[in-house]
Amino acid sequence: MRKRSSYKKKEHKPDYLHGRIDMGRFINYLMEKGKKTIAEKALYGALEEVGKKTKEDPVEVFEKAIQNASPILEVRSRRVGGANYQIPQEVDPNRQFFLATHWIIDAARKRKGKPISEKLAEEIVSASKNEGAAVKRKQDTHRMAEANRAFASFLRRRR
Repeated sequence: MRKRSSYKKKEHKPDYLHGRIDMGRFINYLMEKGKKTIAEKALYGALEEVGKKTKEDPVEVFEKAIQNASPILEVRSRRVGGANYQIPQEVDPNRQFFLATHWIIDAARKRKGKPISEKLAEEIVSASKNEGAAVKRKQDTHRMAEANRAFASFLRRRR
């Protein structure tokens, strides 16, 4: 049996402009090679673009994009009787945010020919409209979980 872990949840700091923890986490996930100011400029530039494109509050559009890209179910591999099964499980809220932000950032980075702030703005707007690569990835994850629903009985019961 495993020992109890002494893992402590990380205290996340809010961003300096809006004072929001979710934006602070998004900036940290966007950051490359420790260059936080570049990540901040990219996000704030993207939010400015979102405001211009949608004529709405960019923070609300950002929230909606994260909400639309957050998965409810995912599959986890589990070995049962010599075979590996993909078992659907509900996703923890922290992991939902983590996956949604990573999917949005990855989709923005895959777009070519524009600065990252513009690509990120386009991806945030499309995710808020339930479109785009991040939402498609969420739907694929849900589809896989639905296809493997028969193996849900293998789910280990937690005490």
